[in-house]
Amino acid sequence: MRQRSLTRTAMGAVAVCALAGMVATAFAAAQTRARSDAAKPQPAVSVETVADGLERPWGLAFLPGGRMLVTEKAGRLRLVSPDGKVSAPVTGMPKVDARGQGGLFDVAISPDFGKNRLVYFTFAEAGEGGVNGTALGRGRLADNAARLEDVQVIWRQSPKYASTKHFGSRIAFAPDGRLFVTTGERSDDQFRVKSQALDETLGKVVRLEPDGTPAADNPFAGRPDAKPEIWSYGHRNIQGAAIEPGTGRLWTVEHGPRGGDELNRPEAGKNYGWPVISYGREYSGAKLGEGTEKEGMEQPVYYWDPSIGPSGLVFYTGDAYPGWQGSVFVGGLAIPMLDRLELADGKVVHEERLLEDLGERIRDVRQGPDGLLYLLTDSDDGRVLRLKPGKAGKS
Repeated sequence: MRQRSLTRTAMGAVAVCALAGMVATAFAAAQTRARSDAAKPQPAVSVETVADGLERPWGLAFLPGGRMLVTEKAGRLRLVSPDGKVSAPVTGMPKVDARGQGGLFDVAISPDFGKNRLVYFTFAEAGEGGVNGTALGRGRLADNAARLEDVQVIWRQSPKYASTKHFGSRIAFAPDGRLFVTTGERSDDQFRVKSQALDETLGKVVRLEPDGTPAADNPFAGRPDAKPEIWSYGHRNIQGAAIEPGTGRLWTVEHGPRGGDELNRPEAGKNYGWPVISYGREYSGAKLGEGTEKEGMEQPVYYWDPSIGPSGLVFYTGDAYPGWQGSVFVGGLAIPMLDRLELADGKVVHEERLLEDLGERIRDVRQGPDGLLYLLTDSDDGRVLRLKPGKAGKS
C-alpha cells in the first residue's frame, strides 16, 4: 500500500480494525508525528521579489540566458528579465476564455528551443454555444521575443462542455521529446464521470508528439472505443506535472474536493479512480463515490487532508539549499505555502511546510538555471519570487 497522509492513514487504520476506541490514540499519534516533522530544522532562505504587477500569473518557463516567459490568466504572455523588467504582452496569442477558472495556463519551451524557438502553452478555448475546453497551442518566438509567429492549436480536449471549472492544465516534456498535457474533468456532476470514459479526454493525462498528434505507443492506441492520446485516466484537476530526474517518469499533483488532494505517478493505461474513489468528500460534507479503494484503481503516492490546493510541481536538483536536493516542491493555493516532500523508494517519507507566513497563494514553482527556486503568486498583483539561501525573511 502506498503512503497516504498521516491523519487519514491513522483514521483508515481505525476503520480497518473496526475499533472505535482506537480513534483518539491513532489521531494523537498522527498529530504528534506531524508536529515533529514541522519542527525539523529548515535551511535559512530569504524571499526576494523578482517582478511584480502581474495579473494572476499561472505558468513560468525559463528561456536560455535566464529570461522567463510568464502567463497571465487573462490571456497575456509576458517576458520577464532576470532583473525584473516585465515586457509588454507578447503578440500573436490566441483569444482565451478567461471566465471562472478558465484562461491562459501553462507555458513550456521545446527541448530543441535553441534550434526551433518553439513555445507551447495551454489555455481555455471557447467553442460555439458557450462551450469550452483545454487546448494546447504552439508558436515560434520571434528573435526579438516580442511576438509569437505561426501560432497553431495542435491539440484540443474533446468534447468541449459548458463549464468554467477544472481545466487542468500543465505541460511536461519527457526525455524522449514527447510531451504530457494534463486536463481537468470540468467539475460538475454530469461531467466528472467522464474521467472514467476512454472516448473523451476529460480528467486525463494525454501523451503527444511535439506536433500534437498522439504518441504511437500510447496504451490505448488502436482501440476504436478510446482516444489514442490518453496516457492515464480517472483524474480530477491536475495542476502540477514534472518529470523525475534520472528516471524520466511523470509525477503529478491534482486537486481533490474537500480533502484528498493527490500526488501521483501516472503510468500507462492506469486508472486513478476519480470520481469512484477518493480520500475527499463532497464540498457539502457528503460521502463521495464508493470509498477510498477499489480493485483496478490506483492509490495515490501521497494525499493531503485537509486540502492544500496543490499547483505547480518541481523536482529540485540543485545544491543551493542544504538538504533539499532531490526534494519535490509543490505550491499551495487553499493553504498558501510551499510544501517540500522528501522521497525514498517512490514514497513520501517527510513533509515540510515552508513560507506559511508569506500569506500568498503559490500557483507555480520552478527551478531556475541559477539553481534557485522561483515561485508565482496568484493574485491581481502577482509576483515572481526567488528563494535565496541566507537569512530568513521576505522583500
